[in-house]
Amino acid sequence: MKKLATTLSIFFLAFGAINAQETQVQSANGAEITFESEVIDYGTIPQNADGLRVFKFTNTGTAPLIISNAKGSCGCTVPSWPKAPINPGESGEIKVKYATNRLGPINKSVTVSSNASEPSTVLRIKGNVVEKKTTPVKEESMGAPVAN
Repeated sequence: MKKLATTLSIFFLAFGAINAQETQVQSANGAEITFESEVIDYGTIPQNADGLRVFKFTNTGTAPLIISNAKGSCGCTVPSWPKAPINPGESGEIKVKYATNRLGPINKSVTVSSNASEPSTVLRIKGNVVEKKTTPVKEESMGAPVAN
């Protein structure tokens, strides 16, 4: 009975070790998403300015990259992403549109979900929206007073 228990234990340990090695190989040969930058700074921008910015990325892995979702931290941050798989070595873009009609600091995030080895990546946008300056209207002069 002891021999049977020992033999079964060795079998299960060997099976577990082989299975663990296969898992490591699969993750080493998968998709990998590498962003040029994970933070975009809008700087100080006027109210109602163009709020569209682009996060550029490359699939640095060995399998096609599939982005399943990109979600903004609030309704004022709307991302769009490529729906088709990105092959190894190819690049793509995630566009983020921020509603610049809101005054004040920007500190928002976009969570990107994919089949990459790190399945979730958080991108950030920051900056400050200030009231749009208006230029004063210069009054036309009627000319110099005329002496009578």
